[in-house]
Amino acid sequence: MVLLETESGSGYDLLKRFKQRLGFFWQASHQQIYQQLKVMHQAKLIDCTIEVQQGKPDRKIYAMTQAGHKELLVWLNKACKPQKINDSLLVKLYGGHLVDKVVLLDEMRQHREQHNKALYIMLEIEQQYQSLSHHERKSLALPFLTLRRGILGEQAWLAWADEVEAFLSSQKSSSTDFR
Repeated sequence: MVLLETESGSGYDLLKRFKQRLGFFWQASHQQIYQQLKVMHQAKLIDCTIEVQQGKPDRKIYAMTQAGHKELLVWLNKACKPQKINDSLLVKLYGGHLVDKVVLLDEMRQHREQHNKALYIMLEIEQQYQSLSHHERKSLALPFLTLRRGILGEQAWLAWADEVEAFLSSQKSSSTDFR
């Protein structure tokens, strides 16, 4: 609903915007987004118009209704519970004494690649933001602060990964050395 508040669009448009703007912080599959659009449309929180296309299937364009806007404001005014971490890598590391350190180092390197990629993209977005006019930056200040949280989170993860990898690299190969 947050994405529809500022700009209407098709399910595909919303999926694209979601991945570009919120995908670093919230995970949703293609199916989840379309299911949620259906639920919100049935609840009259969003409207749907059909856009006829030449040589392609018609597009459904979704837009926020007044009821949807009110519902979004109710949600925005409610306090969120702090999110708990469900990170299987942390569980693997916790039980890492049962495997050879090479297994853990390989997994850390794979995760590092993903976190480096995410950080790179976020830093590029930050540069784009910094190149905007003062007025444009002001209107995007809150999304920018969300981006900053993502950048700091990725930097912290990478610093932690340095510690883990340094420790693992200093250990002998036997899994029993961690006990």
